[in-house]
Amino acid sequence: MFNSMLSPREIVMMALNHKVTPRTPFSLGFGVNLPAKLHLMEHLGHKDVRQTDDFLSSFDDIRRVAPPYVGPDDRNRTLPDGCATDIWGVTRKPITYIKDGVYNEICHYPLAGARCVADLDGYAWPSPDWFDYAALPDAIRRADPDGSHAIMMGNGNIFETTWYMRGLEQTMIDLVLEPELLDYIFKRVTAFYMEYFDRALATARGAVDIVFTADDIAGQNGMLMSPDIWRTQIKPYHKQMNARLHGFGVKILYHTDGAAHSVVEYLIDMGIDGWEALQLDASGMDADAIKKAAGGRLAFHGGISVQQLLPYATPGEVVGEVRRLIQCLGRNGGYIAAPSHAIQAGTPPENILAMLNTARPDIWDT
Repeated sequence: MFNSMLSPREIVMMALNHKVTPRTPFSLGFGVNLPAKLHLMEHLGHKDVRQTDDFLSSFDDIRRVAPPYVGPDDRNRTLPDGCATDIWGVTRKPITYIKDGVYNEICHYPLAGARCVADLDGYAWPSPDWFDYAALPDAIRRADPDGSHAIMMGNGNIFETTWYMRGLEQTMIDLVLEPELLDYIFKRVTAFYMEYFDRALATARGAVDIVFTADDIAGQNGMLMSPDIWRTQIKPYHKQMNARLHGFGVKILYHTDGAAHSVVEYLIDMGIDGWEALQLDASGMDADAIKKAAGGRLAFHGGISVQQLLPYATPGEVVGEVRRLIQCLGRNGGYIAAPSHAIQAGTPPENILAMLNTARPDIWDT
């Protein structure tokens, strides 16, 4: 008999341990983009967006935290023209889409001009010292005052961080023609993330349950590079980082969009606990087949399509698909229901509510 009094954290961790849960845990994942959130706010009659944020958060079994940045002023800042520079020196410019929707697209790749390893030595690489880890316990208490939710922090995206600095096209060329140069960057990025997580998790003293790592290694129709290149040049760094993370007792939720089903065995060998995003709109990404191939060895987070289902289906179709995914991916445990990415501008609020109502009827009914 199930214990109906289990906390959200207990239910999330049961799912990640492939145990049958009294209800399927739910996560908002990458959240709701602002235009869609404002439309939902208007639909619900909320007085401001904070009320809508609180409403959405009430359905989410996971809380996300990070140590505050205390590094140099020329990094991790917004520029007067609206562009923003991150800790790696990558600059992004806001680009408008669908009325008021905005994505921050990279407009400056700081390592694009590097031609050899010597060009990289003088770069101002970020330091793990740029974060206030001592503030993390308070951040966790603020995010989850009653201590009932699963706590997650991130983000260890080794390949992505590299190409953000180098440029995607140049990075793909480097994988074949300049592997030593790229390997230098991979090592620097991996060393940063490992030290960052070491300090954060040591300070949190067991209060962090999940570490979110990432690398989009696939597109709509298949892998971005050959599986062998990914397996030999990128995967070893994630495997090294994952082994370190597991030493702290956390679960690892790894994000990749796209048609990555062909490397599912490599993902398992990489040492992750869950595959996040699960973009079932991509070629060959069949929920039943993936569950059959990896269920019991990989947990899953995502699957509720932000590409086709939520923006274009009817509320009834959303209800049916969410129920199908819960039955399929949640069979014998191992599923956290979630959108496959950020819910996009133009998504009808009725469909967002249909997803929430179906995934968390216990909240809706209250």
